[in-house]
Amino acid sequence: MTFGTTTVPRIESLSAITLATNDMPRSVQFYLALGFTMKYGGPTEGFTSFTCGTAFLNLIAEVHASVTGWGRVIFHVSDVDAMYRNVIAAGLVPSFAPRDAPWGERYFHISDPDGHELSFARPLG
Repeated sequence: MTFGTTTVPRIESLSAITLATNDMPRSVQFYLALGFTMKYGGPTEGFTSFTCGTAFLNLIAEVHASVTGWGRVIFHVSDVDAMYRNVIAAGLVPSFAPRDAPWGERYFHISDPDGHELSFARPLG
């Protein structure tokens, strides 16, 4: 991509996303229950990293301020309905059951203990 005479490098992929948490033990337990694999850190650490395909989902402990705000992280999974069943079996509560969206994905949402919304999706067709 070029702006004027400057060539802007192309963004190729997402390496990681980092979410703040007020309770690392609770958040680590939540992400493990979802099926994420912990790569680094843990419940007693200030920073924890989970593998997510070729990328990472990181948690950082924020102990000096409350975590506020909203965002959504979208994960593509091989089978949305199987993921939903696993989430329910783990005792977690999604926002709604899987549904087909007009933009061409099947998906459902669940919020983590700090209110970050996670979407598990798969393109239709």
